Amino acid sequence: MRLLLSALFIALAVPVRAETALVAVATNFRPVVEALAPAFEGETGHRIELSAAATGKLAAQVEAGAPFDVFLAADTTTPDRLVSEGFADSESRFTYAVGQLVLWSANPAADLGDPTAALRAARHIAIANPEIAPYGKAAMQSLAFMGLPDLSDKFVTGENIGQTHALVASRAAELGFVAGSAVTDGTGTGWTVPADHHDPIRQDAVLLAHGEGNPAASAFLAYLRSDAARAVIARFGYTTAP
Repeated sequence: MRLLLSALFIALAVPVRAETALVAVATNFRPVVEALAPAFEGETGHRIELSAAATGKLAAQVEAGAPFDVFLAADTTTPDRLVSEGFADSESRFTYAVGQLVLWSANPAADLGDPTAALRAARHIAIANPEIAPYGKAAMQSLAFMGLPDLSDKFVTGENIGQTHALVASRAAELGFVAGSAVTDGTGTGWTVPADHHDPIRQDAVLLAHGEGNPAASAFLAYLRSDAARAVIARFGYTTAP
């Protein structure tokens, strides 16, 4: 009887058929998904594989037929567009994180007490491509808010926010606008850009048409909304929607 009950418990705890979902994830959120994956896979038996890039680049790949099942964008407008184009399920969409923009220097002695003066004094400022990266768009809005729309000759541009962070970390640029989640280890010097300097960086998740019927894709989206996942997301410096 004991063996029978054990076998029954295992059958109930593990999905009848474990599947794999291919997740397209905005670069800023990749470390978080990598941290979530072991617990998700242990809890559900399903697996996820990741493809990380700038949100605009991933969306272009979806529109070109890339077999992604889930999209974790760094904005809300891109999932909007994919839903309207028939590439994603509107019912599945939700905000999984709200990002934070930080002006950051890899130099721990850098003086960011007056961020406007620091930006004017810098020779090179790293910024993500605002055409495809929401954090780059937020950076441009912040510069306009600060009355600094004329610094484009100093820009060194990353294709995504990860490359932008690398430009500052390598000191190719003295300063750069990066995701707060990338500097939670306390290295260098940072100034958190006030929230009223730019539109909220709400990051939406959505089930893509390719993922419909894939239990791993649906399970991963459900897991993102769990208390356990929200705690990990917060640990990386994001806030979460109610």
